[in-house]
Amino acid sequence: MITDVRTLCATRLHTREDQWATDRYRSVKADAAIVVVETDDGVTGVGEACSYGNPRQIAEWVRWYRGSLVGADLDDFSVVPRPTGTALEHAVGSAHDFAVAGIDCALWDARGRAAGKPVARLLDPAVSTTAVDVYASGGVRYDWHDDPRTLVADVLGHVEAGYRTVKFRLGTAWHWDRVTPARFLALYDEVRDAVGDRAGLAVDANSRLSRAEARELAEGLAARGTLWLEEPLGKDDIEGYEELTSSVDLRISGGESFTTIEQFRPWIERGCFDIVQPDAGVCGISEVMRVGRIAADAGISLIPHSWHNGLMLMANAHAVAALPNAPMVEECMVQGPLRWGIVQGGSRVKDGTVSVAESPGLGVDVVDDLEEQYPYVEGHYSVEVYR
Repeated sequence: MITDVRTLCATRLHTREDQWATDRYRSVKADAAIVVVETDDGVTGVGEACSYGNPRQIAEWVRWYRGSLVGADLDDFSVVPRPTGTALEHAVGSAHDFAVAGIDCALWDARGRAAGKPVARLLDPAVSTTAVDVYASGGVRYDWHDDPRTLVADVLGHVEAGYRTVKFRLGTAWHWDRVTPARFLALYDEVRDAVGDRAGLAVDANSRLSRAEARELAEGLAARGTLWLEEPLGKDDIEGYEELTSSVDLRISGGESFTTIEQFRPWIERGCFDIVQPDAGVCGISEVMRVGRIAADAGISLIPHSWHNGLMLMANAHAVAALPNAPMVEECMVQGPLRWGIVQGGSRVKDGTVSVAESPGLGVDVVDDLEEQYPYVEGHYSVEVYR
């Protein structure tokens, strides 16, 4: 029986060297919102909520749902809240769905611990996967005004650390320095030449491109063997995605902000994505599994978005292990010490893979003094830059 549900909020302010920038925004801190579920059997489950929604607002929604959860059985799915599709509505809207995601992940962790099994085996008892490939997600520290070739060293560092897939972004705002798709492709060529055949490359456009720019960039990346292009267009441009995906020989991915299968349905039915990217920290493990199974039936892959800390990576990795169409999981490379400092024992990623079979639940424990070690600092994680 569930006896308590609460939230831990943590922050680590970035040093100047740790700050990262992309488009018009520069990060100033890393946050974590960890939902904790306790039971009368002494089991404690933990789940990381996407903290874009403001950890304190997430904690308030978790507190609000606590009354309906305390006293319920761990396996009583009827009391577990579902996301509402409000993650695109910042402030209160996003905080709600992110809180629900954290609750869902924590409950799955507690169920696994109570059963003495990894979460992946609860999601699919026949799962045979013991380790999941992890790709390095970064490329957010280069500036077109200074020396964009710093991107080459950034990507090479991930490759030399054992990652076999690396994803990077478009850099600072293109209009500041008159950057074009052709200029970006020239920089991409420098990265590709340095990496060689040691790793595959993917690009995340963060919904920044016009349809014409997206077409030019996608065609250029396709000719260069890029693994996928992520979110090239606006998040609501379903017609643009449908046209682009059907007309270029390059996998197009998206959907990181969707939190329900209902939101994904029209995009899947219209063939807008070759890869869907739900996130357990955004919509919960349960919804990731719903989306993944529907996507598999449609012949679409799933590679989760996972742009926060290590506990969120673990939740997404267990879902990946339990799905037939999910080849890898994302690791955010720019959270600084908070990324793996929130869990005991540090990073679980070794040589570009993470185990999902070593321990019950999600396989990690949160450090005992999280809020003392990383006291929460209110405010947005980034500031807008003007040039």
